[in-house]
Amino acid sequence: MTGERPLRILEILRAPVGGLFRHVSDLTGELARRGHQIGIVVDSLTSDALTEERLGKLAPSAALGIHNMPMPRTLGVGDFTTPYAIRKLARKLEIDVLHGHGAKGGLGARLGRTGRSVSLNTPHGGVLNYKPGSLVGQFFRNAERAIGGITDAYIFESAYAQRAFHEQIGVPPCREAVIHNGLAPAEFEPVPPDRDARDFVFIGEFRDVKGLRYLLEALVDVKAPDGRLATLAMAGGGPEFEATKARITELGLDGRVDLLGVQPARPTLRRGRCLVVPSLAESLPYVILEGASAGRPVISTSVGGIAEIYGPTAGSLVPPADAGALRKAMQRELDDPEAAAHEAAERLDFIRPRFSIAHMTDQIEALYRELLAARLARPAA
Repeated sequence: MTGERPLRILEILRAPVGGLFRHVSDLTGELARRGHQIGIVVDSLTSDALTEERLGKLAPSAALGIHNMPMPRTLGVGDFTTPYAIRKLARKLEIDVLHGHGAKGGLGARLGRTGRSVSLNTPHGGVLNYKPGSLVGQFFRNAERAIGGITDAYIFESAYAQRAFHEQIGVPPCREAVIHNGLAPAEFEPVPPDRDARDFVFIGEFRDVKGLRYLLEALVDVKAPDGRLATLAMAGGGPEFEATKARITELGLDGRVDLLGVQPARPTLRRGRCLVVPSLAESLPYVILEGASAGRPVISTSVGGIAEIYGPTAGSLVPPADAGALRKAMQRELDDPEAAAHEAAERLDFIRPRFSIAHMTDQIEALYRELLAARLARPAA
């Protein structure tokens, strides 16, 4: 991209939480390093100390400022007023690209597009996260179909997310691309387990969809080659935390399971020798990328876009909601750690060139310029 003028970009999202915010943060930082000028639009209705801290860390990369506008979690007045405020801001800042993330960010990006700009949407699940058949879900699915015609491109973080969108919304009437999330160079440094690490580690939310019930049931009879019962460290919190504690006791796993609370993923990998992700549903989870990029063995279910991360090792994925299959995979890891390490190395070789922040940004930046060139090439109305 050397020699091309820097772009003026608005990244639009509702709340700075989860994988969506991590993606926006990584993308914003890399685009800024490449000389582009970035503005951020976030929800003014969500404000707490953690939100302010996260946005404060992003501020140095946001030369065009961080702008707060109302984006209600469900349907609200802000869904009708904020897009027009975004359009006014885009005109004032002479924005080239409006890139919306999630349902509310995507709504603002498309309806806020100006005559000189292009608009993109990365759904991150977005409207698909609303319950099918619900009034709010129906409204936003219909809205997504309606504004597809004023969308210049959709970016999906996985081929799985793209298929789900096609099935529930339809094939977009515009450009679309699958561009995987990426990791920073430092995240590809090895993370060896601690000397007193547990056999397995889980990192994530304590919710039914994360498959914790099946993980605990699988653990019961898993043994090391010396006959020792296998152990597990669990990091995270959520609505099923207390129920999980009770289930640990009910299954006789007290003393074999450590509950670590909410912890950052990368350092927590040291607390177990093998990462286990027993999810019942996912899109493209960062935790698997983080575990695999650190060179660690990973056992996971075959849901969402996880096979896209596993690449040539996808044959080792286990079916979801199957404690027996999960138990066999965990036992196999303990029985043959050399094979597990070999598979981890093969997986790392696959993801290293395909899942970096630089590679992700290369593709998104090229798409921005492609869309702008196409807009300039169109005859004036």
